[in-house]
Amino acid sequence: MTPEEAYYYAKKYGPSDETREIACKDPRFAYNYALEVDKCPRDDTREAIYKDLFFIYYYAKNIDKCPREDTRKVACTNSHSTYLYALKIDKCPQKDTRKASCKKPEYAYLYAKNIDKKPHEDTRKTACKNLYYALYYARNIDKCPHEDTRKVACKSPEYAYSYAVEIDKCPRDDTRNAACKDSSFAYLYMRYIEKDFHEDTWKAVKNTEFEEKYNKFLNQIEKSKII
Repeated sequence: MTPEEAYYYAKKYGPSDETREIACKDPRFAYNYALEVDKCPRDDTREAIYKDLFFIYYYAKNIDKCPREDTRKVACTNSHSTYLYALKIDKCPQKDTRKASCKKPEYAYLYAKNIDKKPHEDTRKTACKNLYYALYYARNIDKCPHEDTRKVACKSPEYAYSYAVEIDKCPRDDTRNAACKDSSFAYLYMRYIEKDFHEDTWKAVKNTEFEEKYNKFLNQIEKSKII
């Protein structure tokens, strides 16, 4: 008898140690057995689904209906399952789930946003391993400038410019220097952040397609001052 056959047999005729043992050889049917045949948690069906992180989350959610040290420990072997466990099962921060989520920038950011609901050194440190999540951490978690997130943003002209616009909301030497590695972002930096001439942005756009736009914008500023 296969695990599938054992599950359907038990579903029709009721639970037994024999069919349960066979069903427990496959995490999917161990889960279904617990949910639809036993209709309650048991150590054997729970242990059978340890091999599959998809079912460990659903076992905790739909059968145990509460957090447990053993299911959490298994969930914490993967950042995605850890995050879901913390969000839907624990429904609160835990040191072990935060640590496991921090194996990947995406889940470190999501953990900070939806579980901690505030900044934490661990989640920021991991988020800062990725340009996108470093910027979003500054924007949505810190909600203010931070040396670590800015340093990461400055590895890219685009993100340095975005950081200056959205987070710092003012010019700085480090974001300007980074933006000036690309003539388009040097021009945008001058126009929307500096809003004035600066030798670095000028050098970056000189002899490029943005030189004319740069001069035109500065001339408009001078005309408005006269008026």
